Amino acid sequence: MVPFRPSTFANEDEIPFKETQMKRPFLALLICIVLGVVILLSGARPVRAGNNTESPTLFDVDQDAAADYCAKKGGEVDIRSPYYNTNDNNPRNWVRLSGTHAFCKFTSLKDGSRIHVLLSTLYTKQPSLAALAYYAEVPYGGTCSGNPGSCYCSQLGGTDLFGGINPNGGGWVQMSDPVDTVLEACIFPDMSTIDSWGLTYHQAKIIRGKNLRGVLRYPDPYAK
Repeated sequence: MVPFRPSTFANEDEIPFKETQMKRPFLALLICIVLGVVILLSGARPVRAGNNTESPTLFDVDQDAAADYCAKKGGEVDIRSPYYNTNDNNPRNWVRLSGTHAFCKFTSLKDGSRIHVLLSTLYTKQPSLAALAYYAEVPYGGTCSGNPGSCYCSQLGGTDLFGGINPNGGGWVQMSDPVDTVLEACIFPDMSTIDSWGLTYHQAKIIRGKNLRGVLRYPDPYAK
């Protein structure tokens, strides 16, 4: 077969259909390349669901601003670390786990009781499960045996257990705190946190430390 040579034709009208057939694969390849570049560039930009620029969420709270807010409301910043095996009477046998959490600790001048709330839970204006649980005051069912604070936390959908139900125990530790050395913090699926006993007493209309209504930046949606 004689190879096709476009230069042998005097004008465009004489160019055979075969040239058009040869151009189509090239055009298809070009389109594929352009589409690939567009997809690659669009994938490089993160996709965000919703607009969270109005106020900080639990995951982007300014910790310094939250700490200042805690102090202005009469609280004290309390940095704690997670430990396992805290039911052992010898702290040397406790197992230090990774990470730390910053809580705001409120202490009652009247009776010395306390309540701890995670700084991010305290400071965010967005709804959180811990704040909603505090406001809702769901009655304690009393159907499980053991620590009532831990049972109530589980009833609300949170957990303060380390490794599930076991004799070893665990909690958020501040060795320099002789009163609440091991804190039972009720952590909810959205990572918002208030201590288990604070929640448990509050549903019974007993305020520990300080009434968090008017302190939590997310307002009570149940208020009349």
